[in-house]
Amino acid sequence: MNNKEFDSYIDNAVSQLPSEMSPGKDLWPGIEKAISQPHSEVPIKHSNWHRYSALAACFCLCLLGFQLFNQQQGPNLEQSLNNMNAVFQQEKQALLVQYQSQPAVTDNWRSQLADLEQAEDALKAALENEPENAALLRMLSQVYQQQLDLINKVHQPSWQRI
Repeated sequence: MNNKEFDSYIDNAVSQLPSEMSPGKDLWPGIEKAISQPHSEVPIKHSNWHRYSALAACFCLCLLGFQLFNQQQGPNLEQSLNNMNAVFQQEKQALLVQYQSQPAVTDNWRSQLADLEQAEDALKAALENEPENAALLRMLSQVYQQQLDLINKVHQPSWQRI
């Protein structure tokens, strides 16, 4: 079917449609009745929903303000760094004391530990310039963990554990 045939088909179909269409039943009595009756207002029920939502919004704002205030008054990063360093030094000393009587699996573990301590010192120096750098803090934490893992693995390798 090309465009001209389609157009003629549509024109023919439209011409066969009735010019007026009447509803299946008489709707005018219902319309007149609705228009003639006085408009009665439906009372609006005042629910407590508005009060509860306002209360919830105020509560959220108070929590947000409290959180912002705590972030400003939060612990000093330098103090947190010192605490992390103190905990690490205690763990390291405890491991060294625990393993002092056991022979090490390798002889060069002290040089590896010294390399990690140099990395620790470099990260601490970098943190003095950028105390709020989260990446440097994570790297320092990883260096601490590597030192502890080195001491554990050298004195108690996994193939000796049951």
